[in-house]
Amino acid sequence: MTQNDEAQGAAKTADHEIFLSEILGVPVMLKDRKIGTLSDLIIIETAKIPEVKSLYVTRSFGYPSLIIPWENVVELEGHRVIVDIPALEPFEANPPEDALLLKDYVMDKKVLDLEESEVEVVYDIRLARRNRKLYVTDVDTGKSARLRRFGLGKLSRVLSSEEPEDQMISWTYIQPLPTNIGSFKGDVKLKVLKENLAEIHPVDLADIIEELDHDQRMAVFASLENEHASDTLEEIEPNVQRDLIASLDIAKVVPLISVMTPGQAADVLSVIPHSEAEDILEALTPEMTKKIRAITEKQEEKVIHYTTQKILKFLPETLVEYVQNDYPNHARGKDVIMYIYVVDAQNHLLGVVDLKDILIADDKAPLSAIMSENVISVNAESTLKDASQEFERYGFRALPVTDDEEHLLGAIPYRDVMDLTHHLLE
Repeated sequence: MTQNDEAQGAAKTADHEIFLSEILGVPVMLKDRKIGTLSDLIIIETAKIPEVKSLYVTRSFGYPSLIIPWENVVELEGHRVIVDIPALEPFEANPPEDALLLKDYVMDKKVLDLEESEVEVVYDIRLARRNRKLYVTDVDTGKSARLRRFGLGKLSRVLSSEEPEDQMISWTYIQPLPTNIGSFKGDVKLKVLKENLAEIHPVDLADIIEELDHDQRMAVFASLENEHASDTLEEIEPNVQRDLIASLDIAKVVPLISVMTPGQAADVLSVIPHSEAEDILEALTPEMTKKIRAITEKQEEKVIHYTTQKILKFLPETLVEYVQNDYPNHARGKDVIMYIYVVDAQNHLLGVVDLKDILIADDKAPLSAIMSENVISVNAESTLKDASQEFERYGFRALPVTDDEEHLLGAIPYRDVMDLTHHLLE
């Protein structure tokens, strides 16, 4: 049974369904005596769905608050909560720092999608009582939830039957809540759904993978297409890279490394044990292995070993509209896509055009009319130190690499020089 099945099962087979807004602020009773007001619910996030562990009860006249375990709850209705405890004093406490307070952490927070775009606001939370336990099953972002939030329960029940079901978001799509931060001031974020992974940029996906535990990382990584997995692996922090590579079969690692540039591959291999890196290098093509060794072993710190030929280059008479209209196809499979390099028939570098200039240029203009002829480049024999100085001075995202006759040999991406952890720049 999946986590989502568990949440749906809890909701469908619930002995009793409750909305948090309906019980917040109700009196908490010990027999016939009011001992406080229900202020919040303390939950724990399990491998399935969150479970309510305690009631947070506040009291007036300066009396200390109470933390009452869920097993001491006798009755939970919309107008009162009845508990059975031998005395108040053993339960007097404030919520611990790592407590997950349902109202405080989730109610009235924005729900964000993976691109940090606002989806809706959480106005209510659905709870399901099943087998004497209370579970959190959904967050409610609909109009009826907003009415309940403001005490208009009758009107909300009228609207709820007309409201689309997708206003209720299953808790299984909510990222784990933060702990040890006191009152949560952030927003609620949706989890990654497997079917959306292919659409997530590698940089963003790397951030997500770094937040997962080992088993979750492996599950997500195993579902990625090879090129997407390779791009994502490059962006992941070294300690997580090490964890992933150590857990993958070499037959899976080699294709990931093979589609990287030599600089990127060297950067990834530098974080794993030498013996494991050697096994991977032996499985690569001799040409790729030679380039990677030249980088990792510090034998030849030349930019040519970091140069990629997967760039965009066109003749000077090429019209802007030709580049614009079919840009996705032109850029597919390229390592450098933010610059268009202009070359003559003999592949001499004549100029460069920034992508943003392509977007605003006249459709009928030739590239020669909008290109910058003052091109900052590095020679094939330039060192990494030379390239890093050029990157620092000009802030470019890539530098063209030329030979002594100004033939364009390719380009070196910024990250292949400036983000490496093992190169010698001093």
